[in-house]
Amino acid sequence: MRFSVELPTQRVDAGDEFVSAAAVAEIARAAEAAGFDACFVTDHPFPGTAWLAAGGHHTLDPFVALSFAAAATTRLRLQTHILVLPYRNPFLVAKAAASLDVLSGGRLILGVAAGYLEAEFAALGADYESRDDLADEAIGAMKRAWGGDEVIMDGASFRAAGNTMLPRPAQRPHPPVWIGGNSKRAIRRAVELADGWVPFPNPPHLAKHSKTAVLVSANDLAQRIDYAREHAAQVGRSEPLEICYALRARRPDAVLEEIAELAALGVGWLTVGVRGATRREYCEALLRFGEEVIALQ
Repeated sequence: MRFSVELPTQRVDAGDEFVSAAAVAEIARAAEAAGFDACFVTDHPFPGTAWLAAGGHHTLDPFVALSFAAAATTRLRLQTHILVLPYRNPFLVAKAAASLDVLSGGRLILGVAAGYLEAEFAALGADYESRDDLADEAIGAMKRAWGGDEVIMDGASFRAAGNTMLPRPAQRPHPPVWIGGNSKRAIRRAVELADGWVPFPNPPHLAKHSKTAVLVSANDLAQRIDYAREHAAQVGRSEPLEICYALRARRPDAVLEEIAELAALGVGWLTVGVRGATRREYCEALLRFGEEVIALQ
């Protein structure tokens, strides 16, 4: 099992303690020293006030935050978890992703999703109703841009009349693209267009807000994984699909049990959140997780 830990860039209430160049660098170095395989950040460029009041959060721009983490580390992979594709022109995303991949020596994992926050879509001038179609078209557009050849395309939403993007990403043919979401549409997108799938725990009381399927138990996850495998067989996909899920247990013994259960289902990556009221406590929690969990894998 491989582990990706959160960089707490949403902790804007704590100021420089978590949201500063020094904080990102120190926490990224601590994660690398603890044995984590990657770090991740979220994406909310301009969230609605009502969502924030209901428990939502601010965060730094994902590419900027991960570039600071990249500069402070040598091995740690850099994961967007999750970048909302329809918020942005895909060619701008492709350029930012390629730039980070080149400067980090090929460490980017580009996790993307269609998104669900209507107020944020409206503020950014993005089409909420067409978000799934936009996400699908954007992935194809990015792949073409990453190829380094002249791009001529006339899509439903994105067009290029003869344009080229260099440098190419360090990873070939491109950084791994992982698709977030629990819906069957998201699973089909992952199987048909991407390298990985990122489901997440989603109890019923949250599902109506996150606009994706309920996912609570290991059995729920197993059913979705079965659907992914069935769809892969239908469309002729032979490459393995990376699956990244969220670790929920806290006690070391329960964590190890959950890891074994998820690994048996085919999960290869786990996102991890640790607790700490201060930067020092957060880094100490990272090191404990490394000693009590990662070192035992």
